[in-house]
Amino acid sequence: MPQFVQNGPYIPERLLQAHEEGRVVFFCGAGISYPARLPGFSGLVDELYRRLEPNASGVQKLAIKSKQYDTAVGLLEAEVGRERVRRTMASILTPDLRAPKATATHKALLNLARTRDGRTRLITTNFDRLFEEVIPTATFPVHPFKAPLLPVPKNRWDGLVYLHGLLSEAPTVSELDRLVISSGDFGLAYLTERWAARFVSELFRNYTVCFVGYSITDPVLRYMMDALAADRLLGESSPEMFAFGSYSRGEEKDRANDWKAKNVTPILYKEHHRHSYLHKTLQAWAETYRDGVRGKERIVVESAIARPLASTKEDDFVGRMLWALSDRHGLPAQRFADLDPVPSLDWLTPLSEARFGHIDLARYGVPPNTRLDEKLAFSLMRRPLPYQLAPFMCVVESDGVTGRWDGVMRHLARWLSRHLNDPALILWLINGGGRLHASFASWIEHSLERLATLEREGKADELAQIRAGAPNAVPGPLMCTLWRLLLGGRVKVGPRALDLYRWRNRVHRDGLTSSLRLEFRELMSPLVSLRAPYGSSAEVSEGQEPQRLRDLVEWEVVLMADDVHSKLKDFAGDDLWQGALPGLLTDFTGLLRDALDLMRELGGADERRDNSYLQQPSIDVHPQNNDYTDWTALIDLARDAWLATAAVSPERAALEAELWWTIQYPLFKRLAFFAATKGDVIGSRRALDWLCSEDHWWLWSLETERESTRLLVALAEKGDPEIVQELERAILAGPPRTMFEGEDDPERLARVLDREVWQRLAKVVGAGAKLSPVAQTRLDALSRQYPQWTLPQDQSDEFPYWSGSDDDWRKFNATPRRRGELIQWLKQHPDADYFQQDDWRERCRDNFATTACALWALAQENFWPASRWREALQAWSEGKLLSRAWRRMAPVLVDAPKAEFEPLTHGVSSWLQTIAKTFVGHEGEFFTLARRVLELHIRDSDDTDDP
Repeated sequence: MPQFVQNGPYIPERLLQAHEEGRVVFFCGAGISYPARLPGFSGLVDELYRRLEPNASGVQKLAIKSKQYDTAVGLLEAEVGRERVRRTMASILTPDLRAPKATATHKALLNLARTRDGRTRLITTNFDRLFEEVIPTATFPVHPFKAPLLPVPKNRWDGLVYLHGLLSEAPTVSELDRLVISSGDFGLAYLTERWAARFVSELFRNYTVCFVGYSITDPVLRYMMDALAADRLLGESSPEMFAFGSYSRGEEKDRANDWKAKNVTPILYKEHHRHSYLHKTLQAWAETYRDGVRGKERIVVESAIARPLASTKEDDFVGRMLWALSDRHGLPAQRFADLDPVPSLDWLTPLSEARFGHIDLARYGVPPNTRLDEKLAFSLMRRPLPYQLAPFMCVVESDGVTGRWDGVMRHLARWLSRHLNDPALILWLINGGGRLHASFASWIEHSLERLATLEREGKADELAQIRAGAPNAVPGPLMCTLWRLLLGGRVKVGPRALDLYRWRNRVHRDGLTSSLRLEFRELMSPLVSLRAPYGSSAEVSEGQEPQRLRDLVEWEVVLMADDVHSKLKDFAGDDLWQGALPGLLTDFTGLLRDALDLMRELGGADERRDNSYLQQPSIDVHPQNNDYTDWTALIDLARDAWLATAAVSPERAALEAELWWTIQYPLFKRLAFFAATKGDVIGSRRALDWLCSEDHWWLWSLETERESTRLLVALAEKGDPEIVQELERAILAGPPRTMFEGEDDPERLARVLDREVWQRLAKVVGAGAKLSPVAQTRLDALSRQYPQWTLPQDQSDEFPYWSGSDDDWRKFNATPRRRGELIQWLKQHPDADYFQQDDWRERCRDNFATTACALWALAQENFWPASRWREALQAWSEGKLLSRAWRRMAPVLVDAPKAEFEPLTHGVSSWLQTIAKTFVGHEGEFFTLARRVLELHIRDSDDTDDP
């Protein structure tokens, strides 16, 4: 519901729509004349008694106290005479036209009463001549109707109705007598002669009435509600009625219930300075209505520059914006889409809120059912279609048949297309279903092609002009990747109708036909799941270009089918499935390659790295495989299909293993190594060539460690002396040094290399092979140097990461959850260790409070684990943690002793560089830390001899 002025009332959008359609009649009471310093009904009665009967009788006082003002007037007329009362009333109702904005509300109501087809429909129960004062200034004719000569309130009605009469400039006795003010007058008008009741009854049947300037206790309302109640007893129905009403602090709910008890929808505003919120609202509404579409465009321009979160109950500019954008002609939405600078994507939130319901359907061209649907809820971005835009109901349809857009949606889609470099847009589209409307997909394709053409042709000026109006209009390479995936249907957007169990049932019924094999490929095809990054909407600081997709979104490769691992386990004992596996081997290889190609496009894989060993530690069946990610089911399928093929056709299995070796991803090297360990399908010489290729890279790579070690053992077990000697030479040469670029600790590097060589030599010996004297001497020397090294029985040393006990080699240990335990753990593990991986950095990113408190507690004990501080500062340099960590931890670091601060210098320097762009508060600590870093840098420079 829009709010035209700050702190003003909320106008129901259905009232605004009915008004736009010319179906609203404003019914005006005494409150509209307050700015001209005229009284309301109660004030008028009080002034009449003050002038004519200061010493009111008990009956008169009771009538006034009971707010029966019409009765009080009747009693006064019986006491002092009807004509005298009315002439006094005429003098009281002389307006002060010099008062500020004395007639502004009357002008506004005349404008609001003017329909788009040029008719004026306005009613007042006031006698004053304020409308007569403003009619000559109107740009259109206004025909007055004075009681009891009233028009028929139907389509041909055109004019201003003085329902209870009008004071002329020099009122005669007859004119005064026709004014409806006393209880007797109301009785004649509404009960005996019923000319007012008939007019009101007909009015309520044909129009939506909006009362303005009445209090809840006004006798005028009572008589009209009585007339309406009588019609309802006869089975008559009427449109919804509205009324502007004021409330005092704490009474809003009670006032609303009072109006609803009269079957009137209240439009409530705070009582303030003689109802100023009412008058300002009517005047602002009239200006907007007078200007037509331009008035709504003005609202769009004024509101679009603000962030929607700044909208408040006191100033609900979001409600105004939504009302303006809903204009069915689409021009305000067009203005919104064309604005420079482009409105923020934050507007998607209110535009997507399901704040509309059954009563709003007519505004969008959808005829509502008679019965109220209380569950219906929709938004401006997702709403029911009018029949002329809706697709036909049918049994068969063309692919991609969807409803067509109206003008509003077309321009909102254009606005979205000016944010193509904002990952929030893609995430919103995915959360909304992810299947783009054909028109929107086409529009994005066109925009991407146009922008790419400008970049190819080097038209930097045009691109700069586009960015000036919409900073996120031109997508970077990473965002282009995301759009390519979404438009190509490679993003998972929700459950599909296809299901593995139903597929298996059809295979049992029809056999593995070509169509079912293709359907299975579709079920198992890799897709990408996207979601917002952990911790914040962006992992990069403002002004920095994202370097990887995970700086924009969190992604994961998944399969089209869900819960694949558990379903495939049910297939394991199925003879038909086992028999079908050899025929599916090439399909599984292709699907697995598709998954790795998808990872490569996302920046998660290349020729030397795909991290498959983290998600599937072992190609062979092993307890370390946790089946957390569905895509690794493709590895299991490829393995099982290869084993089934090797059992029936070793030649074909060998060809497939050779194909695996040629595919440039570590995972396929692992598959080839696995195949080489199974019997004699792959010869020893060929297997050794694989191990020693590319400068022995795959013998030593973490990516292939489990499978390369198993192959090394398998070759050693066969005992071929020539093969063993070549293995020895490869092992003694050690890993390629390029594997350890960036390692700046020579002692640690030497230990790592020694361990790698010792482990593989020990594996050869453990497999029963005899080493050469040179190799045996090297093994013995390493064993003496590191007597604590032993080969575990569970082969855990063959895994880069192992979930197991504390005695395991190069294991992964999770940090304790509780703060006290975490403090003790940091004391025991002050340094990160290559041989003991942990999740300290991830904890710092995901659980700031606990990790920060642990470091603070250790600082109080003057214990400063430098390695842990460096990791923490790196984690806290990301996203929303940046400012939070600065507020909490800058004062801690300022007090660090000199000796403990020195190892932290590099980490603190990087942290300061990042925080300098955004920090608020602790300026003194910032400059203190910067000075300490510079002092250490200068000292190190002074200690260095010039060349």
